[in-house]
Formats: sequence, C-alpha cells, structure tokens
Amino acid sequence: MAIQKKYLKSKPVCKVTFTVPAAEAERVVVVGDFNDWSQESSILKKLKNGNFKGTFDLPKGNAYEFRYIIDGNYVNDETADRFQWNDYAGTENAVVEV
Repeated sequence: MAIQKKYLKSKPVCKVTFTVPAAEAERVVVVGDFNDWSQESSILKKLKNGNFKGTFDLPKGNAYEFRYIIDGNYVNDETADRFQWNDYAGTENAVVEV
C-alpha cells in the first residue's frame, strides 16, 4: 500500500493518491473523515497490474482518519502517517496528514 501527496501551489489542497495492491480483489474503497465514511464516493480503480488506485483533493492543514475496504473487509494502510484509536469502531484507524 502507498500514499502519495502532491501539494498544489495554486489551491489550498493536497492531491492524495491511495494505491492498494490487491490483485485478487473485486472492489477496493477508501473511506474516511474526508468523505463522511461513504463507500460510494471513493471507489478505487483497478489497474492492469492488479493495484487499485484513486486520487482525491484534500484540504491542507488537516489530519484525516481513513481505512480501506477490500471486498468487504476493513484494512489499515501500514504506510499511514500515524494511527489513532477510534472508540466508535473499536479499533485503530490509519491517519493521513496533509
């Protein structure tokens, strides 16, 4: 898994690209604070090499909790900036800081 950040000079946003290697998966979604944990607004696109990838504009100066859903299973990104306990979910969520 990988997270790439590209800060824009012209706008107060960061383009964050999430890449998930999951060749056997049918569907990968990234959910988090930045999309109200919606499974429909952030479906990652499957590439020919088996990775799933998606880029999202996130406002700078914030930290966002997130997780991947790979074929219905919640997974954290080990390359996240940090992890934070979430009482509602009863588990740790990955955090990306932009």
